Amino acid sequence: MNNLLSIIINDIIQNHSLIIKIIISILLILLSWLTKRIILSAIMRRTEDVYRRYSARKSINNTISFITVFSLFWLWFAGIRSMATYLGLLSAGIAIALKDFIINLAGWFFIIWRKPFDVGDRIEIGDKKGDIIDIRIFEFSMLEVGSRIDAEQSTGRVLHIPNGQILSKPLANYNREFDHIWNEIPVTITFESNWKKAKKMLFEIGERHSSHLNETARKSIKAASKKFLIYYSSLTPTVYIKTKDYGIILTLRYLCKPKEIRPSESEIWEELLGEIEKTKDIEFAYPTYRITKKEKK
Repeated sequence: MNNLLSIIINDIIQNHSLIIKIIISILLILLSWLTKRIILSAIMRRTEDVYRRYSARKSINNTISFITVFSLFWLWFAGIRSMATYLGLLSAGIAIALKDFIINLAGWFFIIWRKPFDVGDRIEIGDKKGDIIDIRIFEFSMLEVGSRIDAEQSTGRVLHIPNGQILSKPLANYNREFDHIWNEIPVTITFESNWKKAKKMLFEIGERHSSHLNETARKSIKAASKKFLIYYSSLTPTVYIKTKDYGIILTLRYLCKPKEIRPSESEIWEELLGEIEKTKDIEFAYPTYRITKKEKK
């Protein structure tokens, strides 16, 4: 009888403790939600700057979410004293079930700590390319560029990428460290054209459209060289020459901003077409085919 009574009392105590933990957990979640609402409401009233609002909202959400998760973890696992027991809880089936959750959370910590990109940066991760518009605990979002649209311009689609991909796929940031990009425009002229004149013309056009970036590019390279082995002997435009079976290819290589590739190409082509119209000794080349009719004997 005493044993039965003891079991009943222990069950009541354990259930009572469980109920208290559940109630405290609910109160913690409600308190964190209410705190975020109050702080964000105050910030929204004080500033109209969209970027500052976004940065403040993300910082507050991340900070309060971290404190809430830590508090809940401490509440439910404070009674576990044995490290072996703790590791056992996280292993086997639980670890497998939470694999993606843990990887994405680790990716988020990596993004916050190392800052491989920030909101507004243009990046390429794996085979996806776009401008970062949001960073959350389990995924980040970017406005897609390229892909189904010619040149690197927005497609209008928003891509949601799991944070875990930052740990497993190659990442290219167009804006960090050296915030310029080399772009190339190939121009094909006939073998009969004055290629020296065409080369000089193309170089001068490229210089007019990119010379204003040289100083800022030099400063970017100087800053980047303190962290990475980055070095360029020249930042001025260059025209390279090679031949194909149907003409001479002049390739203009010049610096531009990552988000200005298509506008710069359009301006250069417009000026080049206007200059070639004025000349008589430069003509564009293109693949041609010769069809011959075999005469009957």
